[in-house]
Amino acid sequence: MANIAFIGLGNMGGYMSANLVKAQHKVRGFDLVADLRAAAEREGVEIAASARDAVKDAEVVITMLPQGQHVLSVWRDIIEAVPAGALMIDCSTIDVASAREAHGIAAARGLDVVDAPVSGGTAGAKAATLTLMVGGTEQAVSRARPILEKVGSKVVRCGEAGMGQAAKICNNMMAGINMVAASEGFALAERLGLSAQALFDVVSTSSGQSTAVTGFCPVPGLVERSVSNNEYKPGFALALMLKDLKLAQSAAASVGATSPLGALAVQLYALHALAGQDGKDFSHIYTMIRGAGK
Repeated sequence: MANIAFIGLGNMGGYMSANLVKAQHKVRGFDLVADLRAAAEREGVEIAASARDAVKDAEVVITMLPQGQHVLSVWRDIIEAVPAGALMIDCSTIDVASAREAHGIAAARGLDVVDAPVSGGTAGAKAATLTLMVGGTEQAVSRARPILEKVGSKVVRCGEAGMGQAAKICNNMMAGINMVAASEGFALAERLGLSAQALFDVVSTSSGQSTAVTGFCPVPGLVERSVSNNEYKPGFALALMLKDLKLAQSAAASVGATSPLGALAVQLYALHALAGQDGKDFSHIYTMIRGAGK
C-alpha cells in the first residue's frame, strides 16, 4: 500500500482516486472545488487543506489538471514539499513542452517522474479500464506501472519525457477526425435513403470501421453503450476534444508537420462549441453535420 497524493479531483481524477482507494492505497487529495472534494471524500479519499498539504507524506504524487499552465503552477508550488524519493506522475493532457518542463522541475530535485495522459473517458475512469500513454525513463515507468495499472487496463511506455503527451494528442486528433468522418457517412446515408442500421451493419465489419462507429456511434440506438443514446451526456466533452485538437495543431506547427484534416476538425468542433454545444459529448458533432444540408 502506498501513500498517494492526488491533486485534481474532477470528472477523471475523482474516479481515478476512488479506484486507488479501492486498491487499498491511502489517498490524500485536493481540489479547488468544494463539491469535488466532498465527492472524493465520500469515496474514501482523505481531503487535504491544500495541494502542499496533500503531498507532505506522499510516496507518489499524481496530478490531473486542465492545462499545462495549471500543472506547472501546481508543481512549482508543491515541489519543495514533496518528500525525497517520491514518484511524480502527471495524468493531465497538456502540451509536450509543458510536460517536459514538468519533468525538469521534478528532476531538479532528483525525483522520478512520468507524464501519463489517459484515454477512455469518464466511463473508462470509472471502470478502471483506461489506456495510459507514458513518457519517462524506464526506471520511472517501472515504478509508476503498478499504480497506473490500478486505474487502467493498459499501460504503454511511449518513450522519454513528453512522449506520453505526444501519443495522447496524436490519438485524440485521429479520434476527432474519425468522429467527423463517421458523422458525415451516417448523414450522407440518411440523405440517400439508406438506414443507419444497414450502414452500421456494413461499416462495423468493413474498411470504414472505427471506434467512432462501433464504440461511440454518434447515431442513437445503434451501439448500446454509446452516449448518443443518453442525449449525448459527455463521456468525453466536445470542449475537451477541441482542446486536444488545438494541442495537436500547435504540436504540428512546432515541428513543421502537415495536418490538414486536424486543422479542419478544429474549425468544425470550434463552430459547434460556439453554438453552445461544448458541454455535450464530442460525438454530438453529428447533429451539426447532419443538419448542415437541411
